[in-house]
Amino acid sequence: MKPIAKLSRSTALATVLVLSTAAAAQGANPDDAKDILKKMTDYVAAQKTIAAKYDSDIEVVTTEGQKISFNSSGQLLMQRPDKLRVSRTGGYADVDMVFDGKTLDILSKDQNKYTQIEAPGTLGQLVERIRDKTDADLPAADLFASGAYAELTRDLISAKHIGQGVINGVECEHLAFRTQEVDWQVWVETGANPIPRKYVVTSKTVTGQPQYSVRINDWQTNVPVTESSFAFTPPAGATKVAAASLKQMDEVPAGVTIARN
Repeated sequence: MKPIAKLSRSTALATVLVLSTAAAAQGANPDDAKDILKKMTDYVAAQKTIAAKYDSDIEVVTTEGQKISFNSSGQLLMQRPDKLRVSRTGGYADVDMVFDGKTLDILSKDQNKYTQIEAPGTLGQLVERIRDKTDADLPAADLFASGAYAELTRDLISAKHIGQGVINGVECEHLAFRTQEVDWQVWVETGANPIPRKYVVTSKTVTGQPQYSVRINDWQTNVPVTESSFAFTPPAGATKVAAASLKQMDEVPAGVTIARN
């Protein structure tokens, strides 16, 4: 009879952790997940002004099947219903976006070029215009929308309260959701202020299932703002261009060939 191979201590520990995590996830209550999500979205929607810093990571899968991650950081200042200032700096783009309720100004600081888009309306309408007309995007915009709960729970096929986790030293409730096209997770701060601290989206319809994630830091509400907080002045020597010609505003550099389904 051959001797039974012994598991190493580290392998045994890893096995216990995986099994216990899987058991917790299987027993997760979907109503708990939705209740926590509802409290989070109601809390965020009730804040008239929000200021935060964030770090984001976006994965791409090349045509050779290699998964590559690109990183950026930035700041956000918003005032409901129609004011916004966002900055994003990464290795391949340095972008400022300012919205005063009527006009969206986008500045590519590294190119010293800017564009202006007439976009009267709310912040929700603005997000759709940005996605339709430019290569830019707003970090975790779905979490900040006034109707976030309805949008986030649309077409859900699964909702789980995984348990608790710690993001940047903050204790959070870990929630996981699924639709036919994406899996997404959110970590919500425990306690009286259910702030979204991390948001991860996995694209199931894209080759290699790449992820996009945002970690939110230094969250502040009731921040004092003035009209100048959302005023845009082009820097010296900046060139105004059409939105279609203002390229390379995404985290992903030009020349990276991405696999698509």
